[in-house]
Amino acid sequence: MGKLSLGGLALGMLCSAAFAQEGPADFATQVPLAVSGNGPWYRLELPLAVQLNARQADLSDVRVFNAAGEPQAYALSRQPSQRTESRNVTDVKWFPLYAADIHEALPGVVMKSTTEGTLLEIRPSSAKSQQVLRGWVLDASAVKAPLQQLTLDWSHEQDGFQRFSIEASDDLQHWEAWGDGQVARLSFADERVEQHDVSLPGQSARYLRLVWQGQAAPLLTSAKLASATSTALPMPLVWSQPLTGARLTAGEYRWQLPTGLSIERLRIELKQPNTLAPVTLSGRRDSKQAWQPLANGLLYRLSQNGQDVVQDQLQLPGRAVSELKLQVDERGGGLGVEAPALRFAVRATQLVFLARGEPPFTLAVGNASAKAASLPLSTLIPEYSPERLKALGQARVDGEVVVTSPAAPVEAGPNWKKLGLWAVLLLGVAALGAMAYSLLRKPPVAR
Repeated sequence: MGKLSLGGLALGMLCSAAFAQEGPADFATQVPLAVSGNGPWYRLELPLAVQLNARQADLSDVRVFNAAGEPQAYALSRQPSQRTESRNVTDVKWFPLYAADIHEALPGVVMKSTTEGTLLEIRPSSAKSQQVLRGWVLDASAVKAPLQQLTLDWSHEQDGFQRFSIEASDDLQHWEAWGDGQVARLSFADERVEQHDVSLPGQSARYLRLVWQGQAAPLLTSAKLASATSTALPMPLVWSQPLTGARLTAGEYRWQLPTGLSIERLRIELKQPNTLAPVTLSGRRDSKQAWQPLANGLLYRLSQNGQDVVQDQLQLPGRAVSELKLQVDERGGGLGVEAPALRFAVRATQLVFLARGEPPFTLAVGNASAKAASLPLSTLIPEYSPERLKALGQARVDGEVVVTSPAAPVEAGPNWKKLGLWAVLLLGVAALGAMAYSLLRKPPVAR
């Protein structure tokens, strides 16, 4: 039976060799990490170049190794844009703001509100014979959740673009800039194209002030505010460098992404002024799949009052794609013979790892066959909390990450190493079987 035990041991060793633990060399890209602060946990903001070198859209092929090539336990914090939230739309009241002309700063105004903060009246601090409607103040005091979107409607006699600044206040005295807003009502190819929504930064405010720039404000007929409460805010968006594409046919363009990515926003470069392009965007995971619609919208770069008014972005559902196709309605003039440059945005990703063994540590990525190995943050860090996450040590990529295209699959040339291991394994099984057969056929020893 000693021979049988020896054969079983050899078989176990062969199995271990055939399924050895992965190391840094199994990944296409390896970059050193520098760590600072308090360990043993470190958090790393993954550069976009790292994500582009991944061969799996969910980053299952990301690893961290120590100096001995041993894998480290890690977790990925990748908050999706689609998150659980309670969303409400509220009709709000609006109050006019006047000035002497379209270029004058807003004059002093007297604003009256109740003790609960509800706005009652806005009137100029001094009477003027002729006044121009410059903007509106919206009473959002009844909305308690962070403001996500503003929706306006206005008189049909005032078509075209409406561009205005947005400011927020809680006391009607101190105003914080929230950027610019733009809505539009256009006639195009016997059709009406209307844009009524403006994104807000997701903050709370009791009042909003909208001031039109270089033009009189239109007469509002409706003002609505969408608010939402969320359990967690998403990670910020990270934008890529410009990506060149190819023109397929008239009004049709295609881009190949470095890898499969969960894209949430696109920016199409509009070089020529007075460009107007209704578009439909499609995507797919690989060339064997059918194109799936992702978004449609109106892209434009138009001159108005000596300024360029630009809408060059499309919002996407965050579905993983590796190819994009844009179809343009050329009744608006198209986007030209060459494919426009494209930038895409994905969610920033944070990696947290538990340092074990000796540094230096290495970040590895790029293995299409690697299995997911990340842990939940609550498992990786006992008594996990967002506050504790912020207090962890910092890790950063020490050097530049070069984006590489995935290697083309090689049809010829078998994997001799893998085949050799399986051949040795099968020979070991056959030898073990022969040993067992010979033992069974051996006559019993006479006593």
